Amino acid sequence: MTTGRLMVIGGDAAGMSAASKVRRQKPEREIVVFERSPHTSYSACGMPYFIAGLIDSADKLVARSPEKFREKFNIDVRVQHEVLELDPTAQRVRVKDLISNNEAWEPYDQLLITTGAQAIFPQLEDSNADGIFSLSTLASGIKVYEFMDKHLPRKAVVVGGGYIGLEMAEALVRQGLQVSLIEKGEQVMGTLDPDIGQLVSEALREIGVTLYLHESLTGYEQSNGMVTGVVTDQRTIPADLVIVGLGTRPNTGLAKDAGILLGEKGSIRVNPRQQTSAPNIWAAGDCAESFHLVSRKPFHVALGTVANKQGTVAGTNLAGGYATFPGVVGTAVSKICKYEVARTGLMEREITGLGLQYKTATTKTKTRAGYYPGAGWIMVKLLAELGTGRLLGGQIVGLEGAAKRIDVLATALTAGMTVQQIVDLDLSYAPPFSPVWDPVQTAARQLLG
Repeated sequence: MTTGRLMVIGGDAAGMSAASKVRRQKPEREIVVFERSPHTSYSACGMPYFIAGLIDSADKLVARSPEKFREKFNIDVRVQHEVLELDPTAQRVRVKDLISNNEAWEPYDQLLITTGAQAIFPQLEDSNADGIFSLSTLASGIKVYEFMDKHLPRKAVVVGGGYIGLEMAEALVRQGLQVSLIEKGEQVMGTLDPDIGQLVSEALREIGVTLYLHESLTGYEQSNGMVTGVVTDQRTIPADLVIVGLGTRPNTGLAKDAGILLGEKGSIRVNPRQQTSAPNIWAAGDCAESFHLVSRKPFHVALGTVANKQGTVAGTNLAGGYATFPGVVGTAVSKICKYEVARTGLMEREITGLGLQYKTATTKTKTRAGYYPGAGWIMVKLLAELGTGRLLGGQIVGLEGAAKRIDVLATALTAGMTVQQIVDLDLSYAPPFSPVWDPVQTAARQLLG
C-alpha cells in the first residue's frame, strides 16, 4: 500500500529523511510525525561543540524546524507528542500530548518506527541529583549548556570513554573545567584495538584530562540536591558537573511490546528494504538492525550517516519505489582537540570471534611531505586476512589531516579489496596534502612485507 496515512514515530534523521522522501514522491499523501522532544532534524553530533562554545546557538544544529516541515513540506509534525503503545492488529498507536497530557488513539495505513537510541543511564544512589546529565537529544544538550551558564561548575567528571565521553571531555576542557574521565576498560575507545586506544588515552592526558581506567561507576554523592562527587569501585572524585556517556541502546520498547521481532543488541530486525516482521510497519535508524559487509552478519550501529541512509531507503519503499540498504562497514571518526581518531571494519577481537586468521601492520608517518610546514604524525593500523590478503579493518590516530583517510579504507572494505589493491590505488599526491606514499598505502606495503 502506497496510499493512505503514513505515520512516523520519531522526528530526527531517519524519520524525517523518510518523510521528506515520501513527500517528494507523493505530494498529496497524508504524513504525520510524532516526536516527543521539541526539535526535529537536529544534529546530535554537534552538541559537544555547542557546549564547548564553538557554536554560538543551538538553533544552528537544527536542519529543519517543525514549522518548516509543516509549512513548506506539508508534513504534519507534532512535537512533544509521545507514542505510548503500538497496536499492529488494529493499525493504530496511542499518543500522549506532553503539554496537555491528553491521550488518543491514532490510526495509520503504514507506520515507520524511527525511535532512535536511548542513553544508558544506570539508576544508582543519588543519580537524580542536579548536575548529572546524559546526552541523547538536542534538548538534553541545551540543559547541560544552561546548567553550566547558571552554576559555573569547575570540576567535571565524564563517565565512559566512548565517542560522546571523549568529545564532551574536550568540550569541558575548552570551557576551562578541570575534567576527570572514568572508563572501566583498559583504554578509552572500546571500538579501537587496545594498542591504538592507548594513543587516544595519551592524547586525553596531554590536554589535561585525568583518566581513571579499570574503574566502574557505583554511585554519586550530593548535597542539597546538587551533585558533589562521583563514586567508583576505587575512589570518590569531587564533581559539580557529571556527564554520563556510557553509550546507547536501541530504543525498541514499543516494538518489542507489540510483538515485532528484535535482532542484534535488541534492535528491530528488518529486511534490506527496512521492513519489520509486522505487516505495514517499517523501521530505520538507530533503533533498527543493519548488516556488516565485512563479517557478513547482522550488526547494529548508532550513527547519523546510517540513519539518514536507512531513512531514505525506507522512504523510497513507502512511496511505492524499490530500494535496499546494502549494509555498513562500521566507519566512525572523532576529534579530541588537535587529535583525530578514526576506525572502520573489524577489530582484532571481532576477527578472532569469526574464526579468521589475520595479520596486522602499524606505521607512523606524516600527514604531509615531511619538509612541508604543518606536517603532523599519523598512526595507521591495518588488519587483513591471511591467505587472501582481504582487508578486514583499519584504525587511524593522528594530527590534522589524519582521520578522513579512513574513507579510503572504508571504500576498500566496501569493495572487498585486498591489501595489494590498496597499494596499487592511484591516490593523489602533493606536498601540502600527503607524502609520495599516502600513509594508508605505507601501512599496506608494510603489511605485505
